[in-house]
Amino acid sequence: MSTLSPLPKIGTPSRAWRSRADAWEFLGYAIKQLDLDRQSGSSDSGLHSQISRTFALLDAVEPYWAEPGVAAVAQLRQLVDDGDPHAALELLAGLAHLPLASGAEQGSVSGLVQESLEDDAAQAEQAERPRFEVLVVDNITPQEAEALKNNMAAQRRPSDAFTYEINVVPSYEDALVAVLLNPDIQAVILRPGFSVRSSQQLGSDLRRFLAGHTPEGLQALRPVKRILGLAEEISGLRPELDVYLVAGVSIESLAGSLTRKFRRIFRRQDHLDLHLSVLSGVAERYEAPFFTALQDYSRRPASVFHALPISRGGSVGNSPWIRDMADFYGTNLLLAETSATSGGLDSLLDPHGSIKQAQDLAARAFGAQRTYFVTNGTSTANKIVHQSLLAPGDVVLVDRNCHKSHHYAFVLAGARVSYLDAYPLDKYAFYGAVPLASLKRRLLEYRRAGRLHEVKMVTLTNCTFDGIVYDVERVMEECLAIKPDLVFLWDEAWFAFARSHPIYRRRTAMASAAALEASFSSPAYAARYAEQAAALHDPVTGEPLDDEAWLNRRLIPNAAKARIRVYATQSTHKTLTSLRQGSMIHVYDQDFMASNQESFREAYMTHTSTSPNYQILASLDIGRRQVELEGFGLVQKQSDLAVSVAQAVARHPLLKKYFRVLTSRDLIEPQYRETRAAMPLREGLAELEDAWQRDEFVIDPSRLTLDISRTGIDGDSFRHSYLMDDHGIQVNKTSRNTVLFMTNIGTSRSSVAYLIEVLVKLAEGFENPHPSSRPRTVPVLSPASPQAGGSAVVAQTPPLPDFSTFAARFRVDDACEDGDIRAAYFESYKPESTAYLSADELALAVRAGQEVISAGFVTPYPPGFPILVPGQVITRQTLEFMAALDTREIHGFDHERGYRVFVDGSAVSGSGSSEAGVTETAVEAAGIGRLPAAS
Repeated sequence: MSTLSPLPKIGTPSRAWRSRADAWEFLGYAIKQLDLDRQSGSSDSGLHSQISRTFALLDAVEPYWAEPGVAAVAQLRQLVDDGDPHAALELLAGLAHLPLASGAEQGSVSGLVQESLEDDAAQAEQAERPRFEVLVVDNITPQEAEALKNNMAAQRRPSDAFTYEINVVPSYEDALVAVLLNPDIQAVILRPGFSVRSSQQLGSDLRRFLAGHTPEGLQALRPVKRILGLAEEISGLRPELDVYLVAGVSIESLAGSLTRKFRRIFRRQDHLDLHLSVLSGVAERYEAPFFTALQDYSRRPASVFHALPISRGGSVGNSPWIRDMADFYGTNLLLAETSATSGGLDSLLDPHGSIKQAQDLAARAFGAQRTYFVTNGTSTANKIVHQSLLAPGDVVLVDRNCHKSHHYAFVLAGARVSYLDAYPLDKYAFYGAVPLASLKRRLLEYRRAGRLHEVKMVTLTNCTFDGIVYDVERVMEECLAIKPDLVFLWDEAWFAFARSHPIYRRRTAMASAAALEASFSSPAYAARYAEQAAALHDPVTGEPLDDEAWLNRRLIPNAAKARIRVYATQSTHKTLTSLRQGSMIHVYDQDFMASNQESFREAYMTHTSTSPNYQILASLDIGRRQVELEGFGLVQKQSDLAVSVAQAVARHPLLKKYFRVLTSRDLIEPQYRETRAAMPLREGLAELEDAWQRDEFVIDPSRLTLDISRTGIDGDSFRHSYLMDDHGIQVNKTSRNTVLFMTNIGTSRSSVAYLIEVLVKLAEGFENPHPSSRPRTVPVLSPASPQAGGSAVVAQTPPLPDFSTFAARFRVDDACEDGDIRAAYFESYKPESTAYLSADELALAVRAGQEVISAGFVTPYPPGFPILVPGQVITRQTLEFMAALDTREIHGFDHERGYRVFVDGSAVSGSGSSEAGVTETAVEAAGIGRLPAAS
């Protein structure tokens, strides 16, 4: 038994689920081995020592779970101490809801012990129902706690849709630890008798975290103040939870003042009403009105006399040629297909029934004022929002490397586009995010030019594809201080899951909008603003002081003038559970009804199909249910699993020789970080919270950017030939020398282990290169050393190009950076207005100082954003970057004809031609290479 590995310690709440699961699974192995040793007459004191440490770990964590719970741990320990491992094994077999190291949450210990409840029909029936835990916070004796559990259990009925178990903790701190550690908790009952401090042995990370959430002097406050404080903290950590108050006396006087803090208030004797309320609260989150309506519809007999032959399987079921479609997808898919909007199914374009209800529930889940479902992706969601808010002539400030759907939306809306440059990460060939100083500077430029009134909107990507996250509240706060009526669109295509995590949440658009609105009503806010106004305005004229004063100060807006108008688009299908193209638009707009309701409706009508896919809509509804009932635990796991990969790469002697997971220090420049932890979550939840509260930019821990420079292989080849083709590992994005790995709520510990195993195999192949260690399609690499190979890859990548400028005829003036992208786009429609230049011809023209203007979008994948947009002046920097790319896919570039540019009579005289005989020598002299041939 000496081969059994020691168990990990609980160092941070984010890892508690894994440590606890490992402990219970190890206990199953160890007790079974003890039983075998006893039968054979052998002994192993080392095994006893490991079992003792496992019990110590469970003593620390199990008080925060109802099942198996502390009583089961004590019973098991007693049996082991008594020398009866066989009885301990039987007891273990009968315990319900053991966590498994594989990630499953219920069942026996990994097949080592058999479930002993199979003959109990009542318990088997109960096990099929969804179960959860209810946390009671009160400092009562074990006997009183047992009586409370029995009283609540007595209220159960066979007709209950769910079943639950009660767990009691005695203190304010224990309550916070429980909601952080235990994702099974769905409701919290507060009773006035709880104490403040925990008597448990809490780790340093938990202590640091609790210190920031436990106000000083709490013990001296009246019980009602302590109760309110705890209710607010619980709602702040996990807003999806139902919180109830059970008071001894005078609940009538409490009800009016506390209604908003609690779902309901009860007297101690109201066990049945409390039981029913707990079930009702969970049932509200479980409700999926459109999914249910679609299920009901599919069960009804119907005769179809409308479009859609596939409806009810009509064109499939009797066909000998396509019957395999039904075999593959199943009959429910066909039964649920319809073009009807009756029978409870509702209309997406004019929802009043089940779709409207589903959207309202989604708004509640994501903290929005209203939510709209989109069935053709966040690309369309972005176009809807932009078209609803922007009119021709409006200026929008936007990150140049945002998703291409935004750029096309500006063409449709006719907005004037002012592109902002994110800070470049040239070493890794992708961009970071747009610094707040750049945003402020651009707004102040418009103010100085007398054009600030034209600026309507700011559009940014949060988080970026590579996991860089803005301080959303601060960005909006400081921008609104300069222009109080700005509208914000946050593209959260890759960040929908963030709502479910207590630290991630504060950097989402909806949570930031709510926090900003709440801050405006703070009594101290007006005094802070008055102090700022005096410092930033001339005391005589009242005019704003110079821009530097505004740039060097953290700004807050005038609450009397600022309007909170925030939109977020989310790809539910990318990071939550939804069928592909399922997306949502979340709105937190104080002026929506007055200023945008009608234009939003028209934009939604413009871009939404009149035949939306009902399966996608139903999956959005069910995905929202999952967010509210288990999102917290799933997101916690996905981040922790990513950290475990990073740790494996850093610790394994061969992996760290060829690979490195990039950290905050690599991806965020020092001036944007106040904290210094390279990977905050690895250090603990308190460290993560500190960074996410203070740093301008942070990194989403669930994304891992793997630097592969030292392998000597470029990212695209590594992705396709080594990962996908050879080992079936799918990734979305690479750069020249990096590969992006993303964990998600569906990632398992087994898949993480497989990834590490594959990386080790690849590293072994690099260490001892021979034909069998590489894909057939990849040539032999011969770097002098891993480091030399890495340097070679990096050296081939020129600096990332900033946005150059729009041509003069598409600009208003030279004072501001915006251009009329719509005019440039449609100018290319005119006959003979454009021509193609090869890469060589274009390089020579640019080298000669001629202005050449792009007539269309050119978007390499990767990096996936337009390198050129209509109306943009093409520069040497851009061409050098394009020439170095080896990507397989470049939208807007014709590998045979080259770049499409405007004909202005100077650089271009016709399709595929240029001045004065371009020669190979001239191109070489220009210093710009050719683009690679098409793949």
